[in-house]
Amino acid sequence: MAPDPQDLCEEWTKLADEEITQEHIQNTLLLIKDDLWVVAASVDRLLDDVSIQRTLLDAGLERTLSLQQRLEVGELEDDGEGQSSGSLSHSQSEELTAHFREQPADAQICHMRTVLLDRLDRLNTYVEACQDGDGNDEQDIDPQWEDDPWEEAADEDKEQPESSKTLPIALHEFLVDDLLHAACLLASKQALAAVSVLYKRHSPSLWPFRYTILDCIPEHVHPSSYRDLLPGFDVVQDMEQRPSYQPWRTDADWSEAGPIQAALKASGSIDMDNLPRTRHIHNTAIAQTQPLSASELASWYEERVENVLISTGMVDIALALVQHGGSQGVVGVDELGEELSLLSRLVYDAPSADIEGMDTEWTLRRWRAMDPAAVVQAYLANSTEGNLVANIRKLVMPYLFVLEARAERAGHPDTSISSRLLHDYILSAPLDFVASIFEASKPTLPPAHRLISDDETMARLALSRLYGSDSLTEWPTMSRIFECLPAWDNSEADEDLADEAYTTVNSLGAYVTPTTARPRCTPQDLLLFFKPLPATSLSRALDILDVHLEAGEILSRWGVPAPLRWFLQSTNDENQQRAWATRLARRAGGSDDQLDTLGDWEWLLEDMIKLSSTNDTGLRSAFGLLEQQEVLRIFLSGLLSTGRFHIAKRLLHPRHQSLSSLSDADIETICLTCSREYYDNASSGNYRFGDMKLAYDCLSVPAKSDAIVREQEFIEATSSITSYNVMTAPGLPISPLEVRLVKDRLSLISRVLSSNDDAYKYPEVILELVHKLGFRHDPAATVKALAMITDTALQAEDFTRAYESSGTMINTIVELNSSPLATTNPAKVQEANEVCWVACFQLGRQIEFEDVEKKLALLGRALEFCPPEKMVDVLNAWRRLESEDTEERRERLGKQKGRTGPDTTRTKRQAVSTGAAASLAARFQHLHMPDLHIPSSPLVSTPDAAAIAHTFSRVAANFPFSVGMRPKSVASDDSGREKSRSVERPWPSRSEHPDVSAQASRVFQKGIGWLIGADDEES
Repeated sequence: MAPDPQDLCEEWTKLADEEITQEHIQNTLLLIKDDLWVVAASVDRLLDDVSIQRTLLDAGLERTLSLQQRLEVGELEDDGEGQSSGSLSHSQSEELTAHFREQPADAQICHMRTVLLDRLDRLNTYVEACQDGDGNDEQDIDPQWEDDPWEEAADEDKEQPESSKTLPIALHEFLVDDLLHAACLLASKQALAAVSVLYKRHSPSLWPFRYTILDCIPEHVHPSSYRDLLPGFDVVQDMEQRPSYQPWRTDADWSEAGPIQAALKASGSIDMDNLPRTRHIHNTAIAQTQPLSASELASWYEERVENVLISTGMVDIALALVQHGGSQGVVGVDELGEELSLLSRLVYDAPSADIEGMDTEWTLRRWRAMDPAAVVQAYLANSTEGNLVANIRKLVMPYLFVLEARAERAGHPDTSISSRLLHDYILSAPLDFVASIFEASKPTLPPAHRLISDDETMARLALSRLYGSDSLTEWPTMSRIFECLPAWDNSEADEDLADEAYTTVNSLGAYVTPTTARPRCTPQDLLLFFKPLPATSLSRALDILDVHLEAGEILSRWGVPAPLRWFLQSTNDENQQRAWATRLARRAGGSDDQLDTLGDWEWLLEDMIKLSSTNDTGLRSAFGLLEQQEVLRIFLSGLLSTGRFHIAKRLLHPRHQSLSSLSDADIETICLTCSREYYDNASSGNYRFGDMKLAYDCLSVPAKSDAIVREQEFIEATSSITSYNVMTAPGLPISPLEVRLVKDRLSLISRVLSSNDDAYKYPEVILELVHKLGFRHDPAATVKALAMITDTALQAEDFTRAYESSGTMINTIVELNSSPLATTNPAKVQEANEVCWVACFQLGRQIEFEDVEKKLALLGRALEFCPPEKMVDVLNAWRRLESEDTEERRERLGKQKGRTGPDTTRTKRQAVSTGAAASLAARFQHLHMPDLHIPSSPLVSTPDAAAIAHTFSRVAANFPFSVGMRPKSVASDDSGREKSRSVERPWPSRSEHPDVSAQASRVFQKGIGWLIGADDEES
């Protein structure tokens, strides 16, 4: 019994898509008699199994064949684009439309036939795409097992599937998806062979969107993988070339004919919009239906190349893309390919930096923005000294040839561009790189193998690069460069040309000197100077360079390197040479590798002499303007400045052969200068350590002399002064430099006495300090120092030590007055006398000093040494002191009545008077007594406080300390009366005594008579 159609339909409907098999189609679907239901069921199902899907599509198409017989339509012609263009008469069209209107089932079957045919075409496309092997299934056979017999046996047992690979899109989706979407998806997944199959089978639908599909291909994919998809150029048509089209059906089906589709639409039996043949996906791609022109095609290739470089930086991919375009006849990509070829050399052939974060992103825009010099620098940026020359030959030279070719193609030939760019690089390259280039350009090499083939060019470049260098350490590298330079035979050279070279070098000294307008002279600037010089002059310039390189190596060896341009600047500058020689002598011993041995210093001495000499060709070295004697003095000064006095002694005692021309006076002067330099830089005055010790020890190097001894004593004196804590300001000890800068060094004695309460108690120490300050043979200074000690003791009311100091001072004055100095320098002796008598007068009239005999002796000495115009003042003080003493003796005599024996006090006083008289007698023999009756006589002076103050003020002008009266020693009231302990007498004044002259004469005669031995009337 035949199965119930209704049951068959229900059974088919209950099957899921993945459950359908061939048996289900044969035993269920095909048994259903309703053609419309079977065709609709075939359209409704979308399967992933290719064979089952094909069987299903064939079943549906088979049930549509009866419709063609019922419609009675013949074969329709194809229009060439896969569509039937057969024509029907008007009546036939109306009849067909009416039939579809009356029989909507036939209309639906006709429409679904077109859907089934389209899906069958897509199925075939899918199968072909899978068989081309560009799916994601990676079951490739290892080449080493290609002949595996076991693999062949296994293949025989396998059932070969219709498709051996899978695509990144499922079959059921591919059957209904928009073809453009499917093609873009396959392109993005790199299933490029599948895309090519889609192009070949469905070109009319995809070709207008070819550039959209190409944009979906990842930029890193090599163009050889999709060369069939890239556009080409048709030279004959002068436009973009269209690809070949191979549809699955060369003749369109009758259901796809235009008249049939028009009848279906006109009948209204089906909604064409609601029954789409495929599932369309919204896409914003712009269709390019017309072929591109040559310029448009070249622009697309350039844009694609730029995108590749921006997104991936893979220049080889971009270059392959351009090369493919050129092979396809695309006009205008040759220059682009040339650029990419050069860029690829930079990216892939040039050495790369091993530095993290190094900018390695190269784009076409960046490349084109670079000037040629920057390109050369980029090619060689990461080169080493070992591969630099090879990189120049392999990378830079081809680029330079391309530049020449471009200039020639542009109609502006420039044959010097190659050499100019290479020379610019040499002038700016590191010196070790320059040395490698010059070693590859030696004149001994064959011309074809030399990077720089012209000898004169090599010399100019070397001179410019070396003199323009700031390097202070690369002297061996500079010597390497010099050794590669050519040598010319100058035996018959014109002296004028040599002088021209020397003049040029001298003028270069001024040119390379920094100015405000040009802080630095570059090698490019220097090249301008050397370009006009011929070979002879260049040879002379190289001789000068040789001398400068040798001098530079010497200076660098001793830690005081100078840039090579300095030798040009100092050629005619004696001051610069002297300054650098001093720097060499001083800093050589202060470097890290200190010169601690005699041999090292002898080596330095030889080098300094060499730098001041002239070579066999008459060229002066670095210190050529300095006399050798001056260089020796600079060397010795530098040696002493390092503190290595033991080495200096060994070089001088006995005298080293190189130092034999130095005299003892020169050595003494140098040692004194260095010692004073140490002294001035000392922060402490103690000569037992630090710079003061160095200053003291430095004086042990020369032979002893008065100047050396004086300087040693001055250092000792400075140490003593600082030990007394003399201050410049509160809390700030005096520095050695301040001690030296004091104009009147005796004032230092005053500061020592004032800053130390007990210093006056040691007059021997103070006097020794005076002597060491430079006054050892200056008795006048000794007198002043003793006066300071006396004054300090007086201020402390230590009258005993004050009297002792006065006695020493008096003895010194006596010797001074009888010495030859009194004749040779009377002004100085007079100044000492004045200091002495003022000191004696001040101590002799102190009230608190109670020893009358000593006071009388002091006043007697004051009278002996004072100037004539001050004798009256001294005599008045003597008279008052004598009167006081007389009254005291009377009182003592009254209390001692009945006692016998001589008056010892009187005897002592007479002895003092006798001694004073004897000294005065000598003065009075030469004293011209003025007329005492003349009012203007200098002896007629009022012995008041104002007169004495005037005398002290005049003497104090020559004192470095205060010699004024102590406030409590001598006092006066407002009436001009001087007060003493025992008596108060009025001082006479001119206003009170009209006959001043007569009174002064009487006082003077009485005082003189007493001093020469007259009896005291009151006694």
